Amino acid sequence: MSRKRTQDISGGAFSTKELLASEGIQQSTQVTSLVAIDEALAELVAHKDAWVLTDVPERIRILEELTRGILKVADRWISASLEAKGLSVSNMLGIAEEWALFATILRSLRLLRESLKDIQRYGRPRIANQLVTNANGQVVAKVFPRNQVEKLMFGGATGEVWMEPGLTQEETIRTQALPYQDKNHGGKVVLVLGAGNVSVLPVVDVLHKLFIENRVVILKPNPVNAYLGRLIEEGFQALIDRGFMRVIYGGAETGSYLCSHPLVDELHITGTDKAYETIVFGRSIDGADRKSKIKPAITKRFTGELGNVSPVIIVPGPWREEDMRHQAEHLTTWLVVNAGFGCLTPRVIIQQEGWAHREALIEAIEQFLKRIETRKAYYPGAKERHMLFIKEHPEAHQFGDVSHDRLPWTLITDVDQEKPDDICFRREAFCSLCAETAIKATDTVDYLKRAVEFANNKLWGTLNATLIVHPKSLIDPMVAAEVEHAIENLRYGTVLINFFAYYSYYFMVTPWGAFPGSDIWDIQSGIGKTANTLMFERPQKSVVRAPFRKPLDPLTVLSKHPDRFARKLAYFEASPNLWKVPGLFWTALRS
Repeated sequence: MSRKRTQDISGGAFSTKELLASEGIQQSTQVTSLVAIDEALAELVAHKDAWVLTDVPERIRILEELTRGILKVADRWISASLEAKGLSVSNMLGIAEEWALFATILRSLRLLRESLKDIQRYGRPRIANQLVTNANGQVVAKVFPRNQVEKLMFGGATGEVWMEPGLTQEETIRTQALPYQDKNHGGKVVLVLGAGNVSVLPVVDVLHKLFIENRVVILKPNPVNAYLGRLIEEGFQALIDRGFMRVIYGGAETGSYLCSHPLVDELHITGTDKAYETIVFGRSIDGADRKSKIKPAITKRFTGELGNVSPVIIVPGPWREEDMRHQAEHLTTWLVVNAGFGCLTPRVIIQQEGWAHREALIEAIEQFLKRIETRKAYYPGAKERHMLFIKEHPEAHQFGDVSHDRLPWTLITDVDQEKPDDICFRREAFCSLCAETAIKATDTVDYLKRAVEFANNKLWGTLNATLIVHPKSLIDPMVAAEVEHAIENLRYGTVLINFFAYYSYYFMVTPWGAFPGSDIWDIQSGIGKTANTLMFERPQKSVVRAPFRKPLDPLTVLSKHPDRFARKLAYFEASPNLWKVPGLFWTALRS
């Protein structure tokens, strides 16, 4: 099996200083003193064994307290996020995004609570449907929808967790929630280096390490969103008061001090492969030398979610004009969410050369982009990264106002797939930019084989990939079979059909993270999984499917009041029931 080429950690377009700037760790308005850091770590060490021994009923009580605490800061949380990202009160989709992120936090807290109640009753979290074994021998857990409420809310969407090959159904069940089966081990302190792009990531990372891996946590928010730190502290006071969590602040020097601290047992980061490798091997020339000599500077267990050049594979089919508009509306929404600062933002749209609707789809996306207000490029290094892409592709199509620290919506079309070193294929743009490429093929089956091979071997990263498939395409049994082969063969931690990748994360039962197999020598999109509330020990990939045409989607660029729906969704996730569904649907219809 060929391996993707990793991105360089030195000698490339970025110096170490620029690298740190691109991670948003070059500046900090708050800095915790080294003395205070030492005190925080000593406090965590003093309580790490107590956390391991904390029983399930007490953990459930803590999660209930956390839910109440987070709800108390909700409005301030959203306001702070909007201000930091330069989103006005008129940008309803932007407001909706922040409420949807907040809903994810509440959902994570609730599903962890439900899993712990299952452990209390049955010894493990219950799987919603059943385990099956695929034709290739791989165990698949059908985990979504979990109940009638989710079935109504996400009509037609399903979620599966594919286990690593070789794992049996019995082992899959037996190894769920392993840390809860054996309390005869010491506690550990993990440093979580939080993401800077969206508020939900550091929170879910903290919850994962505490409640799924049984570690106490010291969180260092990325300086880009350190403004949320005090709100996290307030919302998570139940953990802080008990000595199981601490939040500290600072930039690169603080991070370096923490990573090497003898009281820190493990590390976790949501960021880039460059930041990960800089921590593991060191900076610039010294880091490259250590890597070549197989002498890492850090040997602690180090998990991470590190980005992706995320592909969207368009499967040719008998699309009508209304299908084109529908898919263009959704693709555009995926592109503009959070101003393009996301590891799941589509980066390369793959189409079949010669497909009759190829140009029409791109034109429809561009028409939407022309109508959408540009956003503040709030994430450090965005303008520099954007310039690198434009320098290599001056023919890029750019849309919208670029004043006041904004970047244009940018689409680079017809990138030559025969040039694997093209920047669009080997570097994550992490800004408001996406590329499109076409693959020559004799028919749809041949195209799918080539598209999967291209995504696996030519695009950097292994985090998430999406297929868009018209139902009439699946009438052909050979195409239907090849779509299933594509799902099986894509070496990505999450594979989606007709759905935005964020929903897989939102579900919290379809684990999120890189495809297994990377190591510190070729880290790609990282090591480990999060959003794993069913506590599977060896998940390989999550597979999420949705209808080609969604009858109701209140969170797109054409939605009239997505902010109202997303806010109501957040409070629904805190305490859902069937009686609340009609009101949620009514809000969705009006959105």
